[in-house]
Amino acid sequence: MRYDLTDLRLFLAVIEAGSITHGAAGANLSLAAASERLRDMEEAGGVKLLERGRRGTVPTEAGDALAHHARIVLRQLEEMHAELGDIAKGLRATIRLLANTAAMTEFLPDRLGAWLAAHPHIDVDLKERQSADSVKAVSAGLAEVGIIADAVDTAGLELQPFAVDRLVVAVPRGHALAAKKKILFKEILHEQFVGLARGALQEHIDGHAARLGKKLIFRARVRTFEAICGMVAQGVGLGIVPQRAARRCRGSLPLSLVSLLDPWATRHLSVCYRSKDDLSSLAQDLLMHLAARTE
Repeated sequence: MRYDLTDLRLFLAVIEAGSITHGAAGANLSLAAASERLRDMEEAGGVKLLERGRRGTVPTEAGDALAHHARIVLRQLEEMHAELGDIAKGLRATIRLLANTAAMTEFLPDRLGAWLAAHPHIDVDLKERQSADSVKAVSAGLAEVGIIADAVDTAGLELQPFAVDRLVVAVPRGHALAAKKKILFKEILHEQFVGLARGALQEHIDGHAARLGKKLIFRARVRTFEAICGMVAQGVGLGIVPQRAARRCRGSLPLSLVSLLDPWATRHLSVCYRSKDDLSSLAQDLLMHLAARTE
């Protein structure tokens, strides 16, 4: 039974994505090539590694065992690259970091940028994920570190405080809601909105609307908080955005900000990881840097 590094990386990518198609893209392989490699892996081991169903692709018991060893092999390889340093010029270590939308856009550019500048031979594979998905990935060893909100079950993981993220409603000045200081989410579900085209935060907001039996009415979906605020200022609709982003935009746009009273709108963000013993020395250094200050 012989698996190469491409096989191992592909297999982990498929498990993380829950899809052979998306896993193949993540491993930079065509779907046909990825399918052939997975089939060869199962034939070589004489055991089924993946179950394919309506909910996506998940590992079998044998697949879980393979994934466990694959993560160890790839982590040790990355540690070797890092420790060789100058002797291994051209080999780079990579740390896998998952984060929700607010962390990626409002907090990480500053904190992560400073750390990367001080570690020119280290790359960070940063991906946006909902907090629940980040917890699953870190627990399974598919990522070393995640930045998550406090509304998810983190049993089995260790946590360090990272930041406080407050969501507010951005409304155009002159709007009937502009005079309010606070409001409940259910009171604005009848309004029209400008939202994000995609992302963990928008899924989070849409999920809370669904729990109230509603679906938000979007006049437009854009890619950034700045674009949301720009359209809100022109009277297109309301926007739900992080307070930091809204305050930044309010300096140049005619916006009013209304705090959301719902508990889920104030999120305490944490850095999560399995244990420090499971982290490489570089990942431990990044962890301590990220958790060094809270905002």
